[in-house]
Amino acid sequence: MSMKNLIVTIYIKDGRAYPSHPAQGAEPLGDVTDFTEKYNNSGVDYIYAFNLASDAKEHKYNIALIKEICRLSEIPVAAAGYMTEFSDIQEYLYQGCIAVILNGSKQGMPELIKDASARFGAHKIMVSLENVDILFKQKELIEKYVGALVIMNEKIVSSVETLVKVPIVPVIDDLSVEKVAQYLESEFVTGVAGTKQTTDETDIVALKKELISRRISMNRFEPLYDFSRLVTDERGLIPCIVQDYQTNDVLMLAYMNEESFRQTLISGKMTYWSRSRKELWEKGATSGHIQYVKSLTTDCDCDTILAKVSQIGPACHTGARSCFFNEIIRKYYVETNPRTVFEDVFDIINDRKANPKEGSYTNYLLDHDDDKLLEKINKDVIDIILTAKNDRSGDLKFEISDILYHIMVLMAKYGVTWEDVIGELIHRE
Repeated sequence: MSMKNLIVTIYIKDGRAYPSHPAQGAEPLGDVTDFTEKYNNSGVDYIYAFNLASDAKEHKYNIALIKEICRLSEIPVAAAGYMTEFSDIQEYLYQGCIAVILNGSKQGMPELIKDASARFGAHKIMVSLENVDILFKQKELIEKYVGALVIMNEKIVSSVETLVKVPIVPVIDDLSVEKVAQYLESEFVTGVAGTKQTTDETDIVALKKELISRRISMNRFEPLYDFSRLVTDERGLIPCIVQDYQTNDVLMLAYMNEESFRQTLISGKMTYWSRSRKELWEKGATSGHIQYVKSLTTDCDCDTILAKVSQIGPACHTGARSCFFNEIIRKYYVETNPRTVFEDVFDIINDRKANPKEGSYTNYLLDHDDDKLLEKINKDVIDIILTAKNDRSGDLKFEISDILYHIMVLMAKYGVTWEDVIGELIHRE
């Protein structure tokens, strides 16, 4: 049985994101980092971003925001709007979108659908519908080249189901359990999208829990290991080490029993068993310092759980980020984690930018115009080419170190972070 999805719809106008069409009086969502983090932890399964640009200038601003949403979001993003040519589709996919949603009422769509599907695959091509006209004229094409139909008009859902055998996603306003369940019980409806899922009006985790109780198979955590396979102590408890999923910092140690384990899977929030209070304990329920689950892993003996989480605020009751701050012993060692080394060097460069130091070579580069720095980078490129060409592999590490340093100075000068670069790299194929 395929999993059903709950989908966020957002609307992009003049480089700003809205929870519903701005013509309906919606207020902007605010900072992109804040609202994408909210979605990442909300339990929704996909984001549909509708680009409302009316001209190329506005499209430039809107596509930049969609790119940023793709970079920050852990949820797959599909984009719609301002697509009339193959290059428009290509642009969205290259910015990090997992799929595009083409307007089925636009002229020339059949050929564009066919060409894009042949190039990128039908799973990356969706079509939005306000009416069923294209289904009568292009039934075979839709079934062969389209991965899903996004139904913008609820009144035509039943008609679409009878006309084509293609997955359907209705966009609806009423996210009551009854209404959502009515759609998701259909064989062809693979998910519902709605504007209220972008506000605080709907608790997505609670909605999913209720739908699951109605025997609807929702997209959620599905354990590969049942709790019965884990080794617990005589009290039925298993230790759980909690780690930040981005930094890998160890945050805390707690204990789980079968009930807390199952509640964690249902809610997507770390839930433990309090040995002192003898009760379930959802981390952050009172403090707001919630731990959103990213993964659960067990060790070779199946007697310990490693939880990777998105930690909101401090993990420790003392207010510290991690409970592990009392140093017992330390031996000097060389840090060899590439990301940590890059971040340390980059931090020094940014510190020089904020607090100039007399005689600093970094400040010398930062204080001059771009030509001086770009000249250094250009020289580094030539040195790397000559070193490689002359097979002086032993010297290559020095030349690469030079260019990486000068690139980091350039990044600092223009406010580009390692997160920006990594976010871009992960979308490259």
